[in-house]
Amino acid sequence: MVREIVFDTETTGFDPENGDKLVEIGAVELINHIPTGVTYHQYINPQREVPEDAFKVHGLSYDYLKQFPTFDKIVDEWLDFVGDGVLVAHNASFDIKFVNYEQKLLGKTQFTWDRVVDTLEIAKTLFPGARVNLDALCKRYNVDNTDRTLHGALLDAQLLAQVYLELLGGREPSLLLDKKKSAQTAANVMTAGENVQKSEKKFREPRIFALSEEDEAKHREFLEKKIKNPIWLAETTEADKQ
Repeated sequence: MVREIVFDTETTGFDPENGDKLVEIGAVELINHIPTGVTYHQYINPQREVPEDAFKVHGLSYDYLKQFPTFDKIVDEWLDFVGDGVLVAHNASFDIKFVNYEQKLLGKTQFTWDRVVDTLEIAKTLFPGARVNLDALCKRYNVDNTDRTLHGALLDAQLLAQVYLELLGGREPSLLLDKKKSAQTAANVMTAGENVQKSEKKFREPRIFALSEEDEAKHREFLEKKIKNPIWLAETTEADKQ
């Protein structure tokens, strides 16, 4: 079983070492590349004012955020949710930098890069020279992002989870779960606390993409260089032998 946590953060700025803080974490759980419907979401009190530039991005003011717990109060719940899962993020260096900085200050586990997948790097490899921000990728794959008027960690994580599966080539029919099985999967997962939510998985028909030999070669090269022992590459190699 491969468990992945697709996540996103919102912050007060760009550099935690200069005093910028986390203000929101949102995450979506995938098991074997299938969304289970289990999510994590938490607003965080940064104990400082939110600069106007950051507020314009996510719309979270300090007056709103000060009612929520500080990071030290939710760090154990967050780490319990992540567990030993693979972390998936868009421009992962930004999000990992912030959570690792905060976790280090508290003497907690820091995430190592061998368990991180950066969808930005995947997209750059697949579409060199093209725009590969989240909105552009949603448009490319017809992922509905009409609710994304501002950045929001949970919404962005949910959108990224859909984009991530498309970047991997789309879901194969044999991997789809029916509604009953999907609901049972979510029900059987141990939750990390009150901020972990379960929702019924919406069934989507599999999408089929015709990739060129050049695209397949680039994708295979990326997997071999960037992701340690990907099970889907092993399965593809075995299928090629048959």
